[in-house]
Amino acid sequence: MNFEIKRLRGNDILLMRDLLECFGTEFNEPDTYQEKQPSDQYLGKLLDSPTFIAVVARVENRVVGGLTAYELKKFEQTRSEIYIYDLAVKESFRRKGIATALIDSLKPIAKERNAWVIFVQRSG
Repeated sequence: MNFEIKRLRGNDILLMRDLLECFGTEFNEPDTYQEKQPSDQYLGKLLDSPTFIAVVARVENRVVGGLTAYELKKFEQTRSEIYIYDLAVKESFRRKGIATALIDSLKPIAKERNAWVIFVQRSG
């Protein structure tokens, strides 16, 4: 299966909204992700923030998954960590390497930012 991985920037508001729809559906949390979305201005500033990272996976220009992450500056040493906050792939597109590709897309970002680890907390 061919898919594209794309890091979102401040002008990718519609793709961010598609990602929020995906999260709301896949996490079964429409109240959190779909019904009270922030303004375009807020999302644009967030996507341009140096500490926020959003990446989507697309198949035929449709968002089928994605992740959001934060760069956490550490206090004990001059380094950062990348914390994956949300990660989801639509059910019909799972087991095709998309989640792995999304996580792998963070590696060059982590290296560029002197982040020594990428981590995610497991829920459930």
